[in-house]
Amino acid sequence: MGKEKTHINLVVIGHVDAGKSTTTGHLIYKLGGIDARTIAKFESDAKEMGKSSFKYAWVLDKLKAERERGITIDIALWKFSTAKFEYTVIDAPGHRDFIKNMITGTSQADVALLVIDGNNFEAGIAEGGSTKEHALLAYTLGVKQLAVGINKMDDVKDKDGGPWAQGRYNEVVDYLGPELMKIGFKKKDKGDKKKGDKKEKKDKKDKGDKKDKKKKVRPRRP
Repeated sequence: MGKEKTHINLVVIGHVDAGKSTTTGHLIYKLGGIDARTIAKFESDAKEMGKSSFKYAWVLDKLKAERERGITIDIALWKFSTAKFEYTVIDAPGHRDFIKNMITGTSQADVALLVIDGNNFEAGIAEGGSTKEHALLAYTLGVKQLAVGINKMDDVKDKDGGPWAQGRYNEVVDYLGPELMKIGFKKKDKGDKKKGDKKEKKDKKDKGDKKDKKKKVRPRRP
C-alpha cells in the first residue's frame, strides 16, 4: 500500500476576466481530471453561444447564468492529483458582486493561486479592481502561501518578436511583488530559504578558508 498523499485545498483568485476558470479547467484536463470527449462537447456548445474560448472554463462554470454571462458566480470544487499531493481546487469568482462567494471559498483554502491578466493588468489594480483586494482577503483569512500566475502573456506583443513580452512580465512582477509583501506575504518560500541557507553556508566556509590561508605562515628554512 502506497504512502498516503498530503491533501491541499487550493483556491484560485483574481480580478474578473483574468482567466481563472479557463486556466483551472485546462489544468484539470491536462491532469486527466476530465476526458477529451467532454471538452469537445463543451467547445461545441460554447461555439453555439459565441463563446468558443470558454470550453475549459465550463469545466467549473456549470450554472446557466455563468455560461451565458461568461463569468464565475458561485465557487466550484474539483479534485486532482500530482505525484506528491491530493488537491481540491476551489474556483472563486472575481466579479465584485460575488465577493461573498469568493470569501466563502477562500476561507476553506490552505494555499492560493492569484491569476493576473498580463495583457490588461491595470484593470485589476485600478479603482474597483480585485487583484489586491483578493490577495488581502486571502491573507486575512489565513492563507499565507500565495503563488502568482501571469496569464494571457501570449496576447502581449514582444517588441523583439518573441512569443511573449519579457518587459511586460517584469513590469507586473516589479509592481505586484512589493504590494504583496506590504500585505504580509513573504518573498521566499521554504524551498528558497533552504537554497539560500546552503549558499550562505558555502560563502561563510569560503571566507573561513581564505582567512585560514592568510593565517598560515611558511616555515623558515634552517
